[in-house]
Amino acid sequence: MSKRMVLNETSYFGKGAIKSIVSEFQKRGFKKALVVTDKGLIEHKVATKVTECLDVADIAYEIYADITPNPTIQQVQAGVVFAKKIAADCLIAIGGGSPIDTAKAIGIIVNNPEFSDVVSLEGVADTQRPCLPILAVPTTSGTAAEVTINYVITDENNHRKFVCVDPHDIPIVAFIDSDLMMGMPSKLVASTGMDAMTHAIEGFITKNAWEMTDMLHLKAIEIIGHALEASVNGEQTGREKMALGQYIAGMGFSNVGLGLVHGMAHPLSAWYDIPHGVACATLLPAVMKYNKNETGEKYREIALALEITEAKEMALEEVREAACREINRLSQAVGIPATISELGVKEEDIPVIAEDALRDVCTPGNPKETSLDDIIALYRSLM
Repeated sequence: MSKRMVLNETSYFGKGAIKSIVSEFQKRGFKKALVVTDKGLIEHKVATKVTECLDVADIAYEIYADITPNPTIQQVQAGVVFAKKIAADCLIAIGGGSPIDTAKAIGIIVNNPEFSDVVSLEGVADTQRPCLPILAVPTTSGTAAEVTINYVITDENNHRKFVCVDPHDIPIVAFIDSDLMMGMPSKLVASTGMDAMTHAIEGFITKNAWEMTDMLHLKAIEIIGHALEASVNGEQTGREKMALGQYIAGMGFSNVGLGLVHGMAHPLSAWYDIPHGVACATLLPAVMKYNKNETGEKYREIALALEITEAKEMALEEVREAACREINRLSQAVGIPATISELGVKEEDIPVIAEDALRDVCTPGNPKETSLDDIIALYRSLM
């Protein structure tokens, strides 16, 4: 069976990478941009670092910033109306996963108006035209939304998040500039960093994994495992490495999918407005243990990437346990909550939340076949 890899046309890495946004805008003949970001990034002058580059070059743009951490159908639809009103011919997405995901949905609908209800984009949507071109500037080291073909939108009326998968939505250019990530508070660095580790591990063990994505995911695990604690402590080098590690993970999982951690995290965010990275980070250690017997030698490779030096000689069961322990240690070291009750999850909601998790588009990629009872038990074990 053939394999497919979808990646950005162009990406820039390192301090000062956003300075290239002007030349990319100009050489592509764009006339006016809709800048998609959030109010916090404007307030803290992070988005300003990008818009100042546009101002100096006299590039026309307007800003849409009415976006919450879990962007909604209504926010996407309002963005579509605004993009059409100002006749934007491209989008500049600045932020974490929420602004970039919103930009993807806006861009798809502008050029594929038959999906204006947003809900019909769930799963693998049969869009016919590429989205409005997106120039993506991530400000967190975790989601890799700038290099993926996925985005997630919240349906508030039905208390659910839905995943959309579409090669037509990938940003054409990404600017991975660690300078924009230096202002992140440590809790956000920790949760987005563990989200990136989740992407790397789930992408590595998912049913669709293959040699090229294995290579990417193992390198991402290595980089993130070494850099996350330094990044949480505010070290520039740590944040530069995390920016790269999360991007490499995105290159992989975007093309092979994820698993049960994400399947269980999405309904937690939809029900309780828990930031996606926090939900994933809290679930990862428990789901790793759940999956360990269906992963062959892959946990040994994870352990070696995490520099558990004795992993080569360990028995298979022992090395699987060692890999799980190290991920749990890393999670605790950066302050991730150990239980979902700390995130506000209520025991009585678990059966319904578990049904949403079982139906989530990410869950079928899990290496271990799962059931509703298994998911309920996993949630309860984390209470």
